[in-house]
Amino acid sequence: MNRLTYLKVKDHSVSGEEFQLIFNEDTEMLETFPAPNEDQLSKYYKSEDYISHTDSKRNLFEHVYHLIRSRALKKKLRLINSFGNESKQLLDVGCGTGDFLKTALTNGWAVTGIEPNEQARKIANVKTNQNVFEIGHLANLKEHSFDVITLWHVLEHLPKLDTHIQLFRKLLKPNGLLIIAVPNYKSYDAAHYKEFWAAYDVPRHLRHFSRKSINKLFQKENFTLIKTIPLIFDAYYVSLLSEKYKTGYMNPLKAFWVGLKSNYRARHNNDYSSLIYVLKQTN
Repeated sequence: MNRLTYLKVKDHSVSGEEFQLIFNEDTEMLETFPAPNEDQLSKYYKSEDYISHTDSKRNLFEHVYHLIRSRALKKKLRLINSFGNESKQLLDVGCGTGDFLKTALTNGWAVTGIEPNEQARKIANVKTNQNVFEIGHLANLKEHSFDVITLWHVLEHLPKLDTHIQLFRKLLKPNGLLIIAVPNYKSYDAAHYKEFWAAYDVPRHLRHFSRKSINKLFQKENFTLIKTIPLIFDAYYVSLLSEKYKTGYMNPLKAFWVGLKSNYRARHNNDYSSLIYVLKQTN
């Protein structure tokens, strides 16, 4: 197994520490090094600026985030509805403050959420009739009980990646779907911003994926990729924050231009800033 240093990246949002991104030739993933152990990880989420754990709208960036999220919620709902599951049992892992679960709940889905952060979990439970639990509860869920399991920008946070994927497989019904959204380090905006690309988000993001690495990872775990969907708005959102890291301020016009260019190039190579992968178990 060959491992090469791909890039050196700073934690811009919490600690200011520097980490390496190591390219693993076998998996084609980038791995954050040194990776914090599970006891250390929680301290890197302790920031008022970690927006997925709050419902705050204090500035331009947070307003843009919530605007994009409101649009994304409708798209996510259409996606899970498009597969025609009659029992509509949904598990959302890393559900944050529960907005997707609330959207699904009000549209006839029976919802369960997993959220490690206590503050976000409390907010989510208000929205979902107390159906959100800490991550240890995953092991208590009944096998083969979910039609759909979703991880919206969560896979990259999981310390025990293989173990969790195997658990998701057990929790899915025989024809169930695993739907994952992750950033794509092969996108134009990642290449443009390099070490300032906000979607690296070290060390909270322990791994970084491309389309090839997702295929390799899930083939190994007996999943088949049946659909790939671009997240168009992520290029603009990530570029806005990347501009802040690179220049000290957000520079919306420059960020919009980089996001536009990234999406245009991705029309030809499918390397969008972020992608949704719809996966089905291989019998």
